[in-house]
Amino acid sequence: MNAPNLALVKQFLLTLQETICQQLAQADGKANFEEESWQREGGGGGRSRVLRGGAIFEQAGVNFSHVHGDRMPASATAHRPELAGRSFEAMGVSLVIHPESPYLPTSHANVRFFIAEKPGADPVWWFGGGFDMTPYYGFTEDAVHWHQTASDLCQPFGEDVYPRYKKWCDDYFFIKHRNEQRGIGGLFFDDLNTPDFDYCFRFTRAVGEGFLKAYLPIIERRKALTWGQRERDFQLYRRGRYVEFNLVWDRGTLFGLQTGGRTESILMSMPPLVRWEYNYAPEPGTPEAALYSDFLPVKAWI
Repeated sequence: MNAPNLALVKQFLLTLQETICQQLAQADGKANFEEESWQREGGGGGRSRVLRGGAIFEQAGVNFSHVHGDRMPASATAHRPELAGRSFEAMGVSLVIHPESPYLPTSHANVRFFIAEKPGADPVWWFGGGFDMTPYYGFTEDAVHWHQTASDLCQPFGEDVYPRYKKWCDDYFFIKHRNEQRGIGGLFFDDLNTPDFDYCFRFTRAVGEGFLKAYLPIIERRKALTWGQRERDFQLYRRGRYVEFNLVWDRGTLFGLQTGGRTESILMSMPPLVRWEYNYAPEPGTPEAALYSDFLPVKAWI
């Protein structure tokens, strides 16, 4: 197994952040990303970029972080207890996009690399990441395109890769206390370290570079649709589910907070506006009801 090249991974992540920000700003056509660099007291830091009040994107955050420390946080060792007590280094790009139009889906993506070390033992490293989409009003054409793009980028790496990582995504982005999916899924992978570093890095690059190919055509297709207060109210209500998942279940949020990361950067995934409504249920036969019946249940889209 060839040794991991951290410098190569970091350069890819910085370039990926730059590319995604450029293309999102170009697609928006009005607002640009503001950048803040930060340092972590325990070691490392990051580069946070946020676009707000755009023509299309109400808020979009694209963060790069590279942190290190003497001990792995609890969120990282909960499913790998053998790593407790090791020093660690972690780097990644994470993004969340909240369009203003209810007809445009929220989307999330991240790619990341971890390495854990201790004297006298081989380093333990892995890649993780993926992307998922959370529509408020569903369009079958968009869901099929999203998953077809995910499937296509997985094809060079094996026939079983897309089905496996689609299922992992469906299982991960499940809001247990609501008994429903967060959205229509996509890809999710973690602990990827076989067969070797080159393979894992190539796959991670494919996922990172594939995100905009999956997302931007949907934005172009739906951005001109008109909407009113009804659609906006439903979007803000459904954004509450996004908040609930990120604060209760998301391992990345917990990792960032437990490692002393920059709170503003970690919580940039939160939507700028959101509402909760007690015991809400959509009227049968409405487009709002169709989200629950036709899009949120797990299915094979391709």
